[in-house]
Amino acid sequence: MKTIVLKFGGTILNDETMRIKAAENVYKYYTEGYIPVVVVSAMGRMGDPYSTDTLLQLVTQINSKIDARELDLIMSCGEIISSVLFHATLLNCGLPSIALTGAQAGIITDNNFSNATVLKINTQNLLKVIDKKTIPIVSGFQGVTEEGDITTLGRGTSDYTASLIGSRLKAEQIVIFKDVDGLMSADPKIVSTAKNIEHINYEDVFQMAEFGAKVIHPLAVETAMKAGIPLLIKSIMKEDIYTLIDNKGINKIITAVTYMLDRVQYIIDTVAENDKKIINDIFKKLADNGISIDLINIFPDKKIFTIDNQSSEVASEILDQSSLNYHIVDNLVKVSVIGNRMRGVPGVMAKIIKSFSENEIEILQTADSHNSISCLVRKDDYEKAVRLLHDIFDI
Repeated sequence: MKTIVLKFGGTILNDETMRIKAAENVYKYYTEGYIPVVVVSAMGRMGDPYSTDTLLQLVTQINSKIDARELDLIMSCGEIISSVLFHATLLNCGLPSIALTGAQAGIITDNNFSNATVLKINTQNLLKVIDKKTIPIVSGFQGVTEEGDITTLGRGTSDYTASLIGSRLKAEQIVIFKDVDGLMSADPKIVSTAKNIEHINYEDVFQMAEFGAKVIHPLAVETAMKAGIPLLIKSIMKEDIYTLIDNKGINKIITAVTYMLDRVQYIIDTVAENDKKIINDIFKKLADNGISIDLINIFPDKKIFTIDNQSSEVASEILDQSSLNYHIVDNLVKVSVIGNRMRGVPGVMAKIIKSFSENEIEILQTADSHNSISCLVRKDDYEKAVRLLHDIFDI
């Protein structure tokens, strides 16, 4: 029996017109001989009655120190509400369906509440439903521990749930429906000439997600990539707008330009011999506090790294406890070009440096890999930098 996983986001389910369009897509696949497995997110955003942030606020405004276990309980409710609502919508279309929690779908996790790791997926219940030609509607973003406690997998992970289920069921495809167009070559709010990317490989889209593009969760891409299952990102209202993600080769050297706001750069002097030991201890303390280092450059007399602005207060406290001299540069943005085919192509970095220099954009730090090059620039320059990169590589 052919299976396909269809994931619908919260803004789609919160709008009656788009919700009916979602049901029509399920109906289309069902009548084509598929048993669609549907994954849903919580409806709406902050302020909407059933969004995750609204549910969180209900309890945190009473007591901000509520335990993570109880927070996971209330955060899981939004997706469950969506699953039952969509079940009712499919009934109106004459489609047999059943709403399932993450636990009922067999998603077993550890007990790291709010950011649980999936240990295994027991598909026994899902397969029973599928064998009856009934459509499972799975609450995304959640699972259950082996002790029976409800867990969540981290914010924005309903896409990940879809990929997990798709990979375990060996689905023919995982389709992520959005209320916006598919993946774009750059942020269209900044680059008016940005184009929809119709075809991209897993590695490039994984890099895009890691480097700031918000259309799909990196874990969803990584999971589909390991399973070799094509991912399709589709516009819910525009049938001809989509992005196909698979392992096929792409001709373009540069696929997209991305950016990450709110970077803070730390420049630490490490002149004395003992400073090297101290800096190693600092890096360990940063890791112990869950602070992820972004760009990093190591020189004999200094260490330079960037982190997210939200982590800077804790990072500064850690450094203040040491004897090292350091200073901070804030209001920075990491701008990146992504492209798997730039591997082995000379001159890409030189072209970026030359263009930035000619346009008076100061580069404070760089990093590169086989399929990405990143430059740290000042916030006042980042929009110009994004447009410039999109233009010079004719994306």
